[in-house]
This record gives sequence, C-alpha cells and structure tokens, in this order.
Amino acid sequence: MGAGDELVVVGRLLAPYGLKGWMKVYSFTEPMENLLDYERCLLQRNGESTEVEIEAGRPHGKGLVIKLRGVDTPEQARLYTNGELAVSVSLMPALDEGEYYWRQLEGLKVVVQGDGGERLLGRVDHLLETGANDVLAVVPCEGSIDQRERLVPWLPERVVLNVDLDAGVICVDWDPEF
Repeated sequence: MGAGDELVVVGRLLAPYGLKGWMKVYSFTEPMENLLDYERCLLQRNGESTEVEIEAGRPHGKGLVIKLRGVDTPEQARLYTNGELAVSVSLMPALDEGEYYWRQLEGLKVVVQGDGGERLLGRVDHLLETGANDVLAVVPCEGSIDQRERLVPWLPERVVLNVDLDAGVICVDWDPEF
C-alpha cells in the first residue's frame, strides 16, 4: 500500500480471543470471510496507521477471529481493540456489471423521473442491510425537493432504475411522498 492509495475499511478489531493473541473481528466484507483474503492491511487506530499481517483467521460463531503476526498475548491484542483494518481499493475484487460497493453509492444524488422531469430527493448518506434487501438512506442536500430523510429500498430494476457513477446519480422509481 503506497502513499496516496485510496483506502477502504474492511473490518474492526473487537476484543482479544483466547490466550495466544487472537482477536474477534467484525468484517465489513460480504461474505464476511472475504476479509481473510487480505493478508496485509493497514491498521488504523487513534489517528495512527500501521501495516499489519493477518497470520491466520477463521470463522467463529457468527463472526471471525484473526491472529496478527507479532501479536501473541491477550494483553498485546487488547492494544488493538477498536482498530480498523483497511486495504487499498486496488486490492478489492472487480465487480460484475450492475454490482457496486457501498462506498461507490455513498454521496450519489438520488433523483426521481416524473412527468415534470427529474426531481432531486437528496444524496445517499449510507446504506442499511435489512436482510430482505439493502436500503439507501437518502438525506436532503442543496437542491432537493424538501428537507425529509428517506429510506429507499435497493431493488434493481424495480426501484433502482439506473446508477451512473460518472454523473454521480442514482435514478429511482419512488414516490417522493413516501
């Protein structure tokens, strides 16, 4: 990971696990085991960054546990609690047509096509995972039709009609009154 690389957080270290320096980790990847594909990560904690190597990892219960090289005791592991593991965007797998990383959608404007042309609902603040489908949390921005926050389901072809990353716009079929 060189200077200037765009970084994406892929996991958060939670707490020591066991006696040999293992740690519980919350994975932001889908599926969660994909976090283990990144052998080297940047550990970000308290405004500092350090390159670390994932020596081993495995599923455990509903999450993952990992062992960082050089971390061999629960006391050492505790020093990394709440640290974030980040990787360079260039290391992330390419997606198929019509698939997007959440980070690509955050910040995009959300517009509704109607009889009167385009109407701006706002911009994507973040996404939520609900089980049934993901949801866009849309917040007001300059030029939006009102100051309401909206939750718009991520249902390609039914609700989400088009995503134009270059233009920074998601076109949806959604009732602005909902």
